[in-house]
Amino acid sequence: MDRFYNITDLQFDKEFMFFKIENILYKIKICEASNKLANASEQIRIDYKISPSGYGIHWKQIDEDLSINGLIGIANK
Repeated sequence: MDRFYNITDLQFDKEFMFFKIENILYKIKICEASNKLANASEQIRIDYKISPSGYGIHWKQIDEDLSINGLIGIANK
């Protein structure tokens, strides 16, 4: 099964989320993407799973799901 997005290098600093898709680097303010994620510890932020299809990212500990299309939309505004 082909992945819709091939997400790589998902990282966080204090207020930003960074990820690459097809060698394009996206930078998003965490608070613009998710209040749950903005209030989460670094340990919780790095405990994620990318969906097998590449459509989204899930954080089990805080029950948060973010779509890649939504994140790209935030990054491109």
